[in-house]
Amino acid sequence: MRTQVIVLNGGSSSGKTTLARTLQNLLPDPWLAFSVDTLVDALPARLREGADGIAADTDTVTVGDTFRLLDTAWAHGIAAMARAGARIVVDDVFLGGPASQQRWRDALDGLAVLWVGVHCAPDTAAAREAARGDRPAGMAAVQAVAVHRGIGYDLTVDTGTHPTARCAAQVAARVERGSGEAVGGPGAPLELGAGPANEGRWV
Repeated sequence: MRTQVIVLNGGSSSGKTTLARTLQNLLPDPWLAFSVDTLVDALPARLREGADGIAADTDTVTVGDTFRLLDTAWAHGIAAMARAGARIVVDDVFLGGPASQQRWRDALDGLAVLWVGVHCAPDTAAAREAARGDRPAGMAAVQAVAVHRGIGYDLTVDTGTHPTARCAAQVAARVERGSGEAVGGPGAPLELGAGPANEGRWV
């Protein structure tokens, strides 16, 4: 089935956004790239640090009810673009474990989705985090493993041990083979165990 949406999940500073941009250059058809940062940057300032919005520290990302509503609307908006014919790669951080993936499954129902786990060793992610300087120190190391617990993938890549171009080529090969499956089921989870229910998503 022709892949309509690529979902990249990985921790902060794992290289998801760079991978998405590389895929845009590599894939023959035009693909739109979106990140959870797209949503966070679109929020009014009061929701970027308030209890009803989203707040981050080293160990957790907490979200309020208003953010949850907007997050759901955003995911369904991404899905609507895919149903209208756009091909989309979106990167996110599944800090809520399987519940985070299920939110996307619900939004993308009926679409052919390729689920990709973007791995990176904690020390490598921490070094990237320090270099970028726009995330709480320590967040990348905490998220590096946690975001993959209980998540099912069609494909995994490691941007810490392989160049981004090679990782993108692996993903593109799956896309070109038409390996995306209608939402309802990639393979079994790599690991089990969900994160706390109040944790949100942060790139």
